Amino acid sequence: MIFDHIGIVVTELSDGRTVLRESLGPRAWTEEFADPVNDVHVQFGRDAAGLCYELIAPFSPKSPVRRALRTGANITNHVAYRVADLASQRERLLGLDFSLVADARPAVAYGGALIQFFMSPVFSLVELIEAPYHEHRYIAED
Repeated sequence: MIFDHIGIVVTELSDGRTVLRESLGPRAWTEEFADPVNDVHVQFGRDAAGLCYELIAPFSPKSPVRRALRTGANITNHVAYRVADLASQRERLLGLDFSLVADARPAVAYGGALIQFFMSPVFSLVELIEAPYHEHRYIAED
């Protein structure tokens, strides 16, 4: 498993960029991705140390991230890892008492590669991305 990003839920991507830029320092950003399959808008930002943050905003009123925004819980939402084989990693995590949050789905930001979310036994959310060689393409430096 290769670390990819820390996911943070925001109301609007532009507001999230402003807050993160001022507080945690990301200066390079990818394009914004509209992902109707996963019902979110996402954008990735990189700080000077190379740490990647994913901003996640609702796509529709039924978006799965609306609950986090409504309750203020799970705003720092998940840690994501790229994997070569989602099926084998899914079985490994299930064997470690992780539970499935949702079925695997294609993600626009990863060129249609499958993503899947799991809840760990200590209640942390983990995303696996079946795109071991993916690199985010940052297009803006502030």
